[in-house]
Amino acid sequence: MFIPALFLFLQPIGKCLAGKACFACFFNSKTQNDRTMKSNFSFLCAIMAIMLFSNSFAQKRELPLLPIGAQAPDFKLRGVDDKYYSLADFKQYDILMIVFWANHCPTAQAYEDRLIAMINKYEPKGVGIIAISPNSPNAVSLAELGYSDLGDDFDDMVIRARDKGYNFPYLYDGDDHAASIPYGPVATPHAYIFDKDRQLRYRGRIDDTENPYVTPNTSDAIDAIEALLAGRDVEVKETRTFGCSVKWKWADEWKKNLDRQWAEAPVSVEMIDVDGIKELVANNGNKLRFINVWATWCGPCVIEFPELITIDRMYRGRAFEFISLSADNPNRKDAVLEFLTNHEAANKNYLYNATDKYALMDAVDPEWQGALPHSLLIAPGGEIIKRYVGAIHSLTVRRDIVEYLGRYFADDDR
Repeated sequence: MFIPALFLFLQPIGKCLAGKACFACFFNSKTQNDRTMKSNFSFLCAIMAIMLFSNSFAQKRELPLLPIGAQAPDFKLRGVDDKYYSLADFKQYDILMIVFWANHCPTAQAYEDRLIAMINKYEPKGVGIIAISPNSPNAVSLAELGYSDLGDDFDDMVIRARDKGYNFPYLYDGDDHAASIPYGPVATPHAYIFDKDRQLRYRGRIDDTENPYVTPNTSDAIDAIEALLAGRDVEVKETRTFGCSVKWKWADEWKKNLDRQWAEAPVSVEMIDVDGIKELVANNGNKLRFINVWATWCGPCVIEFPELITIDRMYRGRAFEFISLSADNPNRKDAVLEFLTNHEAANKNYLYNATDKYALMDAVDPEWQGALPHSLLIAPGGEIIKRYVGAIHSLTVRRDIVEYLGRYFADDDR
């Protein structure tokens, strides 16, 4: 609502510019009333302050938690089965647990098997469970996807539900958060348990450990369900919950900043000989290594390269590194560097320093028949986990990486 007023205020400046003066003329003009100028200037300052405050509020906005005893806010959300759901669709359940969830979140993934087991055990007893993804895909950075092969958009939710065999409705609320905001989840997962009258009886964690390899000491959500099934009051009504922060669409500034940092990172390419290539493949480091052999004149190489950058940005925060190896002739170093720079390839890049392509093939992979692109996923110590002949399928590569690195925080310590 501020834009029309701001436009009207600036109209005199536009007239000045259309004439022969500048911005300062507006303030210095003898034809203007000093009081009017001061008033208009104050108005502009007020508008600017409100706009800055609004932006700051958008970044720091905190939502209240739905209080214990409150009625469940209704919703209408699309599920991964392409059906729309509201509270009325679960009226057959005496107890309803709504858990806020996220594809990419390692904590949520650590609870997948437990949630599936809860459904199998408690649905026959009249307990329903719904998972809602509150995250805006636009607020999720690639750097946050390091424990997953997928993002948080609806299509990726469909894939995860299918791959993992979700036996509960999985609903998307990432566009406007209309359903999630009234509940006020702070993290994923975050459980809300309602009785038959849909009054909130428990809010908090599922249990006291996100580590799927250990047995929890307390199972707060299950304890609440058992109490309600037995007609008892819930003893522990609320807890804090550890997990991934909810990715509200108004909190995307840090993602934008990270994208800018990536775009501004220096890009370089080094020459490498056969012995150096053999050393790369031997992978004597402690990181999972993905090597892609490509060339600027190779159509599939050029097409798939942006996906390789995405993969690098997803997993570079873990024990992973992406290395590109150009099979262009050495005299094309400038063209190779230009291509890499245009694709913001701030990873490690090499250019083979000779023209003998068969020597290159032998150094990279004796099983390589020669077609470009050619990629290898190599464990520390040099074991080739996977060969990718021709253009990669990005999801397949991401799955192979996550299968090796693990989906949970606990995997980093194993």
